Amino acid sequence: MLNQQTIGKLRELRLNGMAGAFELQLSTPITHSLSFEERFGLIVDQECTHRSDQRMKRLLKGAKLQLNACVEDIDHAPGRGLDRSQMASLTTCDWVSRGLNLILSGATGTGKTWLACAFGNKACRLGKTVFFQRTPLLLEDLHLAHADGSFRKRLAQLAKFDLLILDDFGSGAITSQGRADLLEVVDSRVNGRSIIVTSQMPVEKWHDFLSSGNPTAADAILDRLVSGSGRVPLSGESMRKRMKDKFGP
Repeated sequence: MLNQQTIGKLRELRLNGMAGAFELQLSTPITHSLSFEERFGLIVDQECTHRSDQRMKRLLKGAKLQLNACVEDIDHAPGRGLDRSQMASLTTCDWVSRGLNLILSGATGTGKTWLACAFGNKACRLGKTVFFQRTPLLLEDLHLAHADGSFRKRLAQLAKFDLLILDDFGSGAITSQGRADLLEVVDSRVNGRSIIVTSQMPVEKWHDFLSSGNPTAADAILDRLVSGSGRVPLSGESMRKRMKDKFGP
């Protein structure tokens, strides 16, 4: 009865990892031969592991990653244009800790979004805050935020993420307001906050896309997004087609 009361109190205190470890010890005779210090140490270790797992789950849920992708599953097939040495460096996510940006470019279906989500997943597993959003939808959300007066609040929220993933950059026309909002977003992240940009459009064409009569704003956006960023140009046939050919319709 006393043990059950102890377990109940641990759960009331939200020490669920310790409660589970204590229950396991009670049902595992081999642990009874351990000293009090050893058994207590195991219980504390389990609480730390439990909290770490829960935080990772919260980070992954909050990231809203479009795809369930992991860096351990990156396909280095010939023809994709992936450099193994570069990938090994990128998968450490040290560049996120340093606040650097990453540009993933290539034709549709080459795996840009999947790769971005894989890096986002790894960053979450390292305890980083991540947020994924398609660029056209983000700009639409910010446009609506101007209307209801929540733009500054929304901008502050975006600025707090360790890694912001802007998917499908350049996939639709951009308005003067959208260009101004995009500049605000990237400008708010220049101090140690990373961005991943995925785009079908070659980087060399970004300035023309962003200019629309305002080359100064385009220069400012590109300076913050492109300067010093890592680049991964993907090539080869569509990954979707490869998967379909491999597993059938």
